[in-house]
Amino acid sequence: MVPRSYITCLLTAVVVLVLVPHTHQLQSSQAWSLLRIQRLLNYPPVLRSWNTSTDFCNADPNPYLTVVCYEESITQLHISGSDSSPPLPPSFSIDSFFTTLTRLPNLKVLSLTSLGLWGPLPPKISRLSSLEIVNMSSNYLYGAIPRQVSGLRHLQTLILDHNMFTGQVPDVLSELSLLAVLNLQNNTLSGPLPQSISGLQSLRVLVLSSNSLSADLPDLSGLTNLQVLDLENNHFGPQFPRLQRKVVTVVLRKNRFSGGLPADLSSYYLLERLDVSFNKFVGPILPSLLSLPSIRYLNIAGNRFTGMLFQNTTCNDDLKFVDLSSNLLSGNLPTCLLLNTKNEVVLYSSNCLGIKDQGQHPTSFCQTQALAVGILPHQEKRTSGGKAVIAIGVAVGIVGSISIVGFAVFFAIRRGIIKRLMKQPPRRIVEHASSGYPFKLLADARYISQTMKLGALGIPSYRSFSVEELEAATNNFEPSSFMGEGSHGQIYRGRLKDGSLVAIRCLKLKKGQTSQNFNRHIELISKLRHRHLISALGHCFEYNLDDSSVSRLFLIFEYVSNGTLRSNISEGGQRLTWIQRLSAAIGVVKGIQFLHGGIMPGLFSNDLKVTNIFVDQNLVAKISSYNLPVVAENMITMVSAGGSSSGSNEPGGRPKHLDKIDIYDFGIILLEIVSGRPITLTSEVHIMKDELQKSILADGAAQRSLVDHFIRRQSCDESLKTVMEICLRCLSEEPTQRPSVEDVLWNLQFAVQVQESWRWDSQSSEDSPLSPCQPPRSPVALN
Repeated sequence: MVPRSYITCLLTAVVVLVLVPHTHQLQSSQAWSLLRIQRLLNYPPVLRSWNTSTDFCNADPNPYLTVVCYEESITQLHISGSDSSPPLPPSFSIDSFFTTLTRLPNLKVLSLTSLGLWGPLPPKISRLSSLEIVNMSSNYLYGAIPRQVSGLRHLQTLILDHNMFTGQVPDVLSELSLLAVLNLQNNTLSGPLPQSISGLQSLRVLVLSSNSLSADLPDLSGLTNLQVLDLENNHFGPQFPRLQRKVVTVVLRKNRFSGGLPADLSSYYLLERLDVSFNKFVGPILPSLLSLPSIRYLNIAGNRFTGMLFQNTTCNDDLKFVDLSSNLLSGNLPTCLLLNTKNEVVLYSSNCLGIKDQGQHPTSFCQTQALAVGILPHQEKRTSGGKAVIAIGVAVGIVGSISIVGFAVFFAIRRGIIKRLMKQPPRRIVEHASSGYPFKLLADARYISQTMKLGALGIPSYRSFSVEELEAATNNFEPSSFMGEGSHGQIYRGRLKDGSLVAIRCLKLKKGQTSQNFNRHIELISKLRHRHLISALGHCFEYNLDDSSVSRLFLIFEYVSNGTLRSNISEGGQRLTWIQRLSAAIGVVKGIQFLHGGIMPGLFSNDLKVTNIFVDQNLVAKISSYNLPVVAENMITMVSAGGSSSGSNEPGGRPKHLDKIDIYDFGIILLEIVSGRPITLTSEVHIMKDELQKSILADGAAQRSLVDHFIRRQSCDESLKTVMEICLRCLSEEPTQRPSVEDVLWNLQFAVQVQESWRWDSQSSEDSPLSPCQPPRSPVALN
């Protein structure tokens, strides 16, 4: 449930209310109206100081009482009761009370909370046509919310929580075109949410928790400003709501949602809080939820999620609460959840995880339960034959059989599921993460600061360096510290005073530039901090002595010493296994996703090459190349924005498909990951792409003819085929045919799950002919 303090904070963001010094006497009629309100409310303690000589407009405000005036009229009235307030008498008339309020015609803010108001909300509230904020929470208002509320055309905030309203949410609320906050929690509202709610383009907060609302939600993907959706403790479902991907809080706890989570949930890059606990969700868990750029709170307890967790799954460093309890999860708890060093809460009881504490079931329990409830991940249609097989599985589960026949049925079903999954086209994301931010979102400092913290890793804070520090770190930039030269300047290796290694990029600039010219550039560079990027640590300006202009700009990045991805795949030294290569590929995609949509503005055409991807000591892949056109504009050696190798690979070079340039380049990286062959020429890409297409269509050993011999016996057919197919799509000549970043990520994560399932099956039933994806048994010639 969304804390009320959060809603209160949002009120000030919705409308700016300025207290103008009082210079005129308040109209006597309005002063009389305030004294009548005091009498109608039975003289609560907060109003007992009012009398005929009170200067209402110049009285000191306090948390319980504030009156704001403009010229001779009251524009804001805030009255909050307390436990010591006397109850309203039986003679209290809500109608008379609002009749008195209508004598304050210029009222813009009306907040009457915890005053014991009772009765139906009168339709005459529409007479207060200037209202922008209405807060009447924690009273005893009942009956239907009057349709006349739609007459408040300036209304931006409507808070009626903790009352006793009944009936449906009025469909006429869609006429409130400026409405940004709607809070109706803790009432007795029922029925479906009206379809017209999807027309509230300004809506930022929708809180409907603890009512009796039901049925599927309308399509909310058009609410491009929506940041908070709280539907806890209702009867909504079964379909997961369609939302735009900039939402910050999604609470669906205790409803009737079922089916699987949408794959595009992994692309909600501003999502901080996700609670889908105690519903009827089934199907595979999305491990990527743990590493969303902004995620802080994740609760999926009390569902029927299946699938395996892996120790090497990554988590967001700022994740504070995770509850995986009471599902059907197997495998191993991710190490990032076990290393509880920041007082995080991690709950995972009543699963089938390979850990001894918190009451885990045996693995067979989760397998049987999954079959008994008919969980078939991502399968929308079931053939009659499939139903028959499931029925057999249910029967086996009921009698508790753990015989060899039972295992054979289980593995056969899993193999069928995976094969059908591979034939089903992956989910597509229509809206790209880099689409423009709404003006209101950008104007809110809370969200700007949040965006700047995306991907923060606990590395040193971004700061400015002095030239002396860099000279000391590189021994006056001696030749032995020189690492190379790229399109964006020379690169040196240095060691700071604290012993940490850094990479220093030196950019020679045009004459006449001042440090002020680079404020916008530095702001962008300071955001380049993410687990899968070579993160920016700081910058340094070197000045010309004659005119104090900037001669050189130094950018300082973290240093990764374990070599490039190519050196760990196709060259001597450590060779990455298939699962390690998949993990590296997923890391690169997450880095691309952050560059495209995790910072403002997004960075595209990033000169992605396998030699620009580094691997740290923990085998975490990090992108070292960024396209910084704002810096390139001021360099002596100009390079065009997007003037990377990917630019030449982009047929037609159409700017509107800049995000697809990086997808094409990633396809080349993926091709080298699969083949183990260094790719240095464009002609080699076309030749290997043809080989890839033939391999996908081939059977048996021929399907692996392109595959690096080092990983041929380590990988299962379905995992390889998934990667080869998404690689082929990335290399499409037509940009619009290339997949989205989210599409690529989904396929690679699926390939990992299939691979790990095969490895687990191989350990459980060695050489079983029913293993869901078996490597070829015939000898494979090594090149």
